[in-house]
Amino acid sequence: MTDGPRLPGIETDDDEDRIVCHVDADCFYASCERLREPELRGEPVVVGMGYEPGDTIGAVATASYEAREFGVESAQAISSALERLPRREALDPDAEDYDPDLEPEETGHYRPVDMDYYESIAGEVREILHDCSDTVREVSIDEAYLDVTDRTAWEVADGFARHITDRIRREVGVTVSVGVAPTMSAAKIASDFDKPDGLTVVRPGEVREFLAPLEVDLLHGVGPVTARALREMGLETAGDVAATDPKPLVERFGERGRELYDRARGDDARRVEPKGEPKSFSRESAFAEPIEKAEPKYEQIETLAAAVADRAQREGALYRTVGVKAVTPPFDVNTRERSLPGPIDDPELVDRIATDLFTEFETEAVRKVGVRVANLEFAAADQASLDGWEGRANEQRADGDGGTETDAADGEPAPSSDSGADNETDSSDEKRESTDDKTASTTDGRDATAHTEGQSSLADFS
Repeated sequence: MTDGPRLPGIETDDDEDRIVCHVDADCFYASCERLREPELRGEPVVVGMGYEPGDTIGAVATASYEAREFGVESAQAISSALERLPRREALDPDAEDYDPDLEPEETGHYRPVDMDYYESIAGEVREILHDCSDTVREVSIDEAYLDVTDRTAWEVADGFARHITDRIRREVGVTVSVGVAPTMSAAKIASDFDKPDGLTVVRPGEVREFLAPLEVDLLHGVGPVTARALREMGLETAGDVAATDPKPLVERFGERGRELYDRARGDDARRVEPKGEPKSFSRESAFAEPIEKAEPKYEQIETLAAAVADRAQREGALYRTVGVKAVTPPFDVNTRERSLPGPIDDPELVDRIATDLFTEFETEAVRKVGVRVANLEFAAADQASLDGWEGRANEQRADGDGGTETDAADGEPAPSSDSGADNETDSSDEKRESTDDKTASTTDGRDATAHTEGQSSLADFS
């Protein structure tokens, strides 16, 4: 594949051969809550803030599909959501908001936003995505682009995409929808085409035909304000935009008008590129049922430690922090970590530290374990000597100021975050979109909050 410049609107054979997957989790926060509380499956679930009696301000972060049938939507004021779907607790005569006229089927389950928990689940999804593709662009906590050109072929692309969805469902327990297309923008639209648990493949030569009948507000990067402006110009569908003279679009929207025209025609030369270097690497493994015996837990820690260290070596990364994760019933996430005095590359040390950190959970029932290396450095210089760093670490511990262990709640570095809830912010056209578009377009199932808390990146467990 070549990375040279391309003329606008010209699609090369190389572009035609690219296979891009857009993976988008379905009602991610609600799905995570159902992992923690299986009894919520099939029930209306709303994740948000401000729903307790006496609260006056809050917003819906996400609503399950069952809750949407009552008119509850992402980014909606919590007061509006409660009018459409009262809390299940309102059936209790002792509840402050008790309503004797309510029936159980008219109520839903409300849960607070728990980003630490959601990010731990996102980390598991992230590991599968990186295992399925060498090139992954993580857009937010619940979506990512994959370039799988070197992993599959168009003849079997649908089977490869289904492999991704099946692995995530089987190993993590949440559902995702996947769109496959030769371009990022078409793949993004395709992933929304058949939610939930959808799979839509748009093959080379079919992109423009696929886009043509879609309403303009379904075009990638178009929110309600832009859609309204396009309709005022007499453009109702992507096909209308593709067939029009681009000059009026440029006059109305500037450079972005040309981009809208190109995208409506299926032209998108962007490549899937990772968002900078990763902050950490982690691997996790779940047991079929909670395990109390120490031996199988330590065996798994050893295996995961070796896998994480191997990946760091393959990526040319040094690390300053080693951590472990233990998930205890019902779904309590516990993490411990130890910081080193300098960056190292030493698989044996990762194994020793991970084993030592895990001793706290040796006798506890554990349903899932994980190992992580963090505070990564990528450099061409010779890697640090284990003996040198470990010797210094021992000396510093003797002096009381060396390596440190922390609970993740106190010592975990904060995850990076992306702004924008409905339209991802990974390209120039999305960044230039008006604030009105970004805040208004929140009804397609994306987990969204009224602040940036709901859009942390797909991070390793924290």
